[in-house]
Order: sequence, then C-alpha cells, then structure tokens
Amino acid sequence: MQLSLRRLLPLLLLLAAASLLLALCTGSHAAPPEALLRALLGDGDPLTRDIVLRLRLPRALAAFGTGACLALAGAMLQALLRNPLADPYILGTSGGAAVAALAAMLAGLAGSGIELAAFGGALLSTALVFGLSSAGSPLSPPRLLLTGVVLAAGWSALISLMLAISPDTNLRGILFWLMGDFAFASSPWPSLLVAAAGTAGGVLLGRSLNLLTTGEMQASLLGLRVGPTRSAVYLLASLLTAVAVTTAGTVGFIGLVVPHLMRLLSGADHRRLLPAAALAGGSLLTLADTLARSVLAPRQLPVGAITALLGVPLFLYLLRRADPAARQARRAK
Repeated sequence: MQLSLRRLLPLLLLLAAASLLLALCTGSHAAPPEALLRALLGDGDPLTRDIVLRLRLPRALAAFGTGACLALAGAMLQALLRNPLADPYILGTSGGAAVAALAAMLAGLAGSGIELAAFGGALLSTALVFGLSSAGSPLSPPRLLLTGVVLAAGWSALISLMLAISPDTNLRGILFWLMGDFAFASSPWPSLLVAAAGTAGGVLLGRSLNLLTTGEMQASLLGLRVGPTRSAVYLLASLLTAVAVTTAGTVGFIGLVVPHLMRLLSGADHRRLLPAAALAGGSLLTLADTLARSVLAPRQLPVGAITALLGVPLFLYLLRRADPAARQARRAK
C-alpha cells in the first residue's frame, strides 16, 4: 500500500517525535512526562535534568542522525545497483570506514582525524567494489553485490587482526564501538547536519537516481550524464556512511531494511523516498538504541546487535523474494 508524501510525512514526523520522547523518558532513572518537561525547560530535579539534557538527549539525537545517514546511504546505493539488497554494511562501505577509523584510533588520532580517516576508508571501499566488479567487463549489479560481500569479509578479517594487536585495556570499548554503541557519541550535530545535507542533496539528485534505476544505458539515452552522477552519489553515500561509523561504529541492516520498507509505502520516486527513509531510519535506530540501553539496565547492549536481530529475518525474506526459482515455485502453488 503506497501513501502520498502528504500523508506519509506527518506520520513519520509523529514517529520521530515519539521515538525521541521515549528515548528521553526511558532508562534506569525514570523520567515521567511532567519531570521530563521540567527538565527540558531547565527546571525540576537537578539529577533528572542532568540525565535528560547531558546524557539522553545528545545520545537520542546522535542515534537519530546516524539512522538517517545509514538509511539515506542505503537508498542511494540500492539505486546505483538496482538491487534492494544493497546497503553500506553488505557492500563493505561500513567495513572500510571502520577499518580506517580503527587504524586512526590505534595511531592516536582523535576527533576530525578519525572522521577524515573513516571518510577515506568508505570512499576507498566503494571505489574498490565498483572498480573490481567492472574490471574488463560492463558493470553488472549482481557481480558488484558479490564483490561487495567478499570485500566486506576482507575488512572484517582486517578488523580481527587489528583487535588482536590492540592493547587489552582498550579492547572492550573498541569491541562495543564496532558492534554499534552511542555511549561515546560526544556530539549529535555532525550526524544531524550531514543527514540533513544528505537528504537535501538526495532530493536534488532524485530525478537522476530515478533514471539510474532504469539502467545506465537507458539513463544515458534519456540525457543523464551517468559518470558524474554516479561519482556524486558515491561521494555522498561514502560521507553519510563515514559519519555514521565515526558516531556509532558499525551498525548493520538500517540501510537495508528502511529503504525497502519506505519504497513499499512511498513508491520508487527518490524525491519522496529519501526524506521518508531519513525520518524512518532515524526513528528506528533511536528506538533500537533505547531498547539496547534499557532492556537490561543498567547494563547496555550494543545497538548493532538489536538492529541485526530486526534485519536478519527481513534480509532472508528479501533473498527469497529475489530468487527466481522461489518465485516460480510460489506461482506454481
């Protein structure tokens, strides 16, 4: 069932507001609505005010921005590959960013140095995937997806080697960061600003993305400059992924699940799909992080484990739908 953006957007805005409010209220220290309102206004119990304004609010906003970045990157990569199973995690973009960011951490860099390293790693991984899959032959989306899966396995192996040589004192924190963790998200503004810029840039590229989904040859015949457009989408998706990785580590399946679900609700027009995916991705990751830090409070779970539990069943369902033999068997029944 598809909804017009006029109907879908208010629903997604309501979902975003509800997810943020739930994140502020939920935790080992309860904050009922009245106490929450006073804390947001700078009044009320000092302990509640500090917990809400200094801990929960920045973390919830960081989760929202990260989820929006991942959903946008996934939608853009799916348009390039013409495959709903593509996302930054599966294609190795997240892995490349994680390897570069981890290397920067081990080298003693911090702040913008880690962010630049993650962006370079994401860009390198994306370039390797597209370069290796098209070497000596026309670009094939299935071969590109398979190349991404293999490269992601290679990045995972490198991460394992880097963990093996990491100091024991930093190992637990690094492991949590790699599995997805907002405990060290110092500021939500980088992810929020990049998500907003990515949404605006994606909407401007929306018509071009629509043409790319028809195939590069058809898009070229329709007047699209495929090369520059593809490069612009590469850079934007890499930037979105890098910011997400530096904020929360490797969080999988948001870039896979959200664009596909929003495509079912809003249609395939990326001028509608991308804003919807940004809001839904931010809301979903905010809810997942709230669950991760509250289900066993005061202990916290890695948010990547929560998103994987949600994403794996849907990924398997999408694989079955994409299998021609499975479709033919369903028709025969």
